[in-house]
Amino acid sequence: MKSIKTINMGKSVIKHILIYSLAFLTLAPFIWMILTSLKDMSDIFVYPPKFLPTEFHWDNYKKAFEAAPFGRYYFNSIFVAFTVTLGQLITCSMAAFAFARLKFRGRNTLFYLFLGTMMIPYNVTMIPSFLVLYWLGWIDSYYALIVPGLASAFGTFLLRQFFITIPKELEEAAYIDGATKLQVLRKIIVPLAKPALATLAVFTFMGVFNDFIWALIVINSEDMQTVQLGLAIFRDRYLTQWDLLMAGSVTAVLPILIVFFFAQKYFIQGITLSGLKE
Repeated sequence: MKSIKTINMGKSVIKHILIYSLAFLTLAPFIWMILTSLKDMSDIFVYPPKFLPTEFHWDNYKKAFEAAPFGRYYFNSIFVAFTVTLGQLITCSMAAFAFARLKFRGRNTLFYLFLGTMMIPYNVTMIPSFLVLYWLGWIDSYYALIVPGLASAFGTFLLRQFFITIPKELEEAAYIDGATKLQVLRKIIVPLAKPALATLAVFTFMGVFNDFIWALIVINSEDMQTVQLGLAIFRDRYLTQWDLLMAGSVTAVLPILIVFFFAQKYFIQGITLSGLKE
């Protein structure tokens, strides 16, 4: 019995060592970025490399914000990401409710066609989307950054699968009390679907906040640049001052970490419960 217990304990120790090792490998680039943001330029390219800075230069963050208008970049990114996230939560929840609960001719066919758009590569739709925005006169504006992302086939699919799992008896009771379909969605379905909504919100916010290619295509002026675009231009403009660039990169990650921190409870529930069953 002791030998079996010893073997099980050894397996558990090895498993935990492997898990922590993989976790460290995942976090190592982020830790290195933080430490580099606190180093002097003379400490960054020394050989052998120094893991810890000789002296912590906290003023690198101040210098980074003075060297480029990062405040404006952050406002643009957060405003666009928040607006697109809110828009997707509204449009996707309404579309998902229609596909999950409303009965109309061709519902399933339309849903599968809607899902089919997920198989179209993003690069294929960029040029047509740009031409439409150019025709509307929305290039280099918030409209160009926000409007194309206000609807999502993935978000609709995710919420639809979750809505299916909600008992229909709750809706029937509300209809008996005289509730409309919109009231059922707003007062019954949406409160019960918080995990799925939080999951969609995190995915959407992260995707929009980190997007670089689309902003590069539709934005020309510096006042409209997002964080990711601003960091790339900052690197080229200042001959890659890595200490300041890493300081800007660290602050660019903070909004995503904050969103995930506050939504992690519902996010984990959404991944677990939004299942993919009819």
